[in-house]
Order: sequence, then structure tokens, then C-alpha cells
Amino acid sequence: MNVLLLGSGGRESALAWKMRQSALLDKLFIAPGNGGTDAYGTNVDLSPLDFEAIAQFVADNAIDMIVVGNEDPLVAGIVDYFAEKMPGLLVVGPTREGARLEGSKDFAKRFMMAHSIPTAAYRSFTAETADEGCEFLSTLRPPYVLKADGLAAGKGVLIINDLTEAQNALREMLGGMFGKSSATVVVEEFLSGIECSVFVLSDGNGGYRILPVAKDYKRIGEGDTGLNTGGMGAVSPVVFADEAWMKKVEERIIRPTVDGLIKDGIRYRGFIFLGLINVDGEPKVIEYNVRMGDPETEAVMMRIDSDLLALMKAAAEGNLADMELRHSPEAAVTVMAVSGGYPGSYEKGKTISGLDKTEGSTLFHAGTKKNADGTTVTSGGRVIAVSSKGKTIAEALARSFENIEKIEFDGKYYRRDIGRDLMSLESK
Repeated sequence: MNVLLLGSGGRESALAWKMRQSALLDKLFIAPGNGGTDAYGTNVDLSPLDFEAIAQFVADNAIDMIVVGNEDPLVAGIVDYFAEKMPGLLVVGPTREGARLEGSKDFAKRFMMAHSIPTAAYRSFTAETADEGCEFLSTLRPPYVLKADGLAAGKGVLIINDLTEAQNALREMLGGMFGKSSATVVVEEFLSGIECSVFVLSDGNGGYRILPVAKDYKRIGEGDTGLNTGGMGAVSPVVFADEAWMKKVEERIIRPTVDGLIKDGIRYRGFIFLGLINVDGEPKVIEYNVRMGDPETEAVMMRIDSDLLALMKAAAEGNLADMELRHSPEAAVTVMAVSGGYPGSYEKGKTISGLDKTEGSTLFHAGTKKNADGTTVTSGGRVIAVSSKGKTIAEALARSFENIEKIEFDGKYYRRDIGRDLMSLESK
């Protein structure tokens, strides 16, 4: 198969790395890719949102399947576009309607309520109903959770302890804090518990496979302090997501989600990301995403033993029922090296050295590019995802920490407590 992978981050690096291992793969193209993805295929200077240019590339290069890495093309309707323009082309991802699970938090909440999927209580508000929103906030216990309805580059969620501050923030959001993304704001009750990420590959016909569970770490500071980021690291497996808990997840969340999509006439052939929280042993949905998470993908791919490309092909064809998904019992840990100043302002173009000195870890490039002279430099906030396997989380973590120290660039920072919370549970 000739495959075109859309995206440029650590997630796409990990997907490319895993697809490269498939006997089904002939040529792999990554658009636009980054400074490390050329190790697995050919980088192509195409925007994932330029559907016409992608269509021309697909025709010129006999592409059999498109794998959509990030959410923006899905929300923009890339699956619908190619279903009409090139109906024989396989595309891994949901239709525009299915992508609303991530593209609209209000839509996702209404979907969960309609199909009795456990989640936090909520109400949605617009500028016209801002007063009602402020009144609703006064009925909730702090902290208060405010979510921009649309995509906001991971920055559209506010968690505020003070009621007056939360009411003022609601008015600011509805007044354009996040542009059109916060024209509607979802206000919901705060759920207290431990979070994890569950990934499901769906074929749109009721068939699905559950990938290894992971936990990511969003805050920039150790001890989960400071600003939110795109993700500072990830761990898989998650100790509390045992067989009994996952049975609840499958019966109460996964199956109702898959069945609900079919019932609502939404064709969904791709990855479903379930952001879950364990509330006193009971799983609830915090959010849906319509693609794999980042940096969880960098850990999850390390644990998949099956042919991922074959699984994605079956999903895109609507035929996952007879496919097996095997995964390793070993643990995987990803630690992200980021640019100094991230997630605020940071400088790009810092020379990266030591990449050839690492041993026993896989380096998934995220925010990197190669200069004309072959030098690898930083080009984003999250730079390199150092991923390792081990018999335990502690062993995998030690390997990632050992190797991340060998990588050098000006301003490099990483969290030294990734996985520590799960290690304490693992030892019990």
C-alpha cells in the first residue's frame, strides 16, 4: 500500500514509525512531517487543510489510504471531501458530523446525554444567555469548569476556584476570548479523580478494538503545577485501569458510543479518544477527541504488537470484526523535551545534538526540522518525545530519563516526575 499520513507532530512520528514496520506498506508519505519523520518515509510540503493539493498528490502518487493525524482536517470535512471526490480512496477518520464530537463540546455533551453515557452535569450558554450562565455557576460547587465549545488549540478550558472570577471569565469567553470557538461555552460540574486516555479504533459497522490505555501529563511544572501544555509525557499501562474497571468502560462508554454513532447515522471509521476520569471507581467521560492523543500515541505505539496498518486498513474498509489487536505486557513511558519558555513564548532554531548517543529508547520528533546542511534544529514548543519500554514503569522511566539527558539544545526542559504517581500504585 501507498499511504499518506497528515500531520507534523510527535503523534505522527509514532504512527509513521509503527506503520513502517508493516509488510503491507510500500511507500509512506508524511505531509508535512518534521525533522525526524523522514526516517520512516518521505516528507511532503503539503498543508493537511489544503484538500485540493492533497487530492492532486493522491492522484499523482497512487495513494491507497490517507491517515489523518490531527483533528483540524477532520473537523473541516476531509473524509466527506474524498468520499465524494475519490470514493475508492480509504481514509482513516470520521466524517465531518462524527468529528463534531471533538469540534463541538456542546454536541459531544448532547450525544452523551442522548445515549446515557456517564459524564459531568452541564449546561451550554451563549452571549444572549450569559446572565443565566452566571446564575448556573452560582448553583455549582467550586472549582468551576468552563469550556469553549469549538477547537481552541488546547487552550479553551478554564478551571477557576472563585465564583466571581468564574462569572467574569464566562462573560469574557462569550465576548470573544477564544474567538468564534467560545461563541458557545459549556459550563459543567468539576469531577475529582484520576484521569486516563482510552483509545478505540472503530470500523463504523459496530466493530472496534481497544488500544492500550495511557495517562498523560499536561501541566508544565512538576507536581502537575503551572500552565497547561500539549503534553509533557505519558505512561502506559495505567494501573487502576484493570480488567474490572475496563469492563465498566466498555459496557457503559465504548459500546454505547459506537452504537450511538450508528444509531445517529454517523459513519465513523477511525480513532475515538476517550478522555476518562476515575471517580471513586466509576468511569466518566471528560471529553471526546476524534484522533489519537499526543503524547499518549508515542507510548501506546510502543506497546502494540499487531500490524497497525492492517488494523487501520480494516477499519477504513469497515471490517474490523475478524482482526486481532495484540499488545505487549511491558510498560512504556514517554518524556517530552520542550523548548525553554514553553508553553509561553520561546525561541526556535536551536541546534539539537546528542540524538545519535541515545540507546534503548525511541526518539519521536515533534517540533524539529532539518536545515539544508542536515542539522536538526528546534521548530516548536514540544521538541523530542523520548519513549522507552520496560518490565515496569520505573524501568521504562529510568531509560527515558537516561537518554533525554544525552540530548542537548539551548533551553531544554523536561519534567522529572512523569509516571511517579502511577509508580506508587504499581508497587502496591
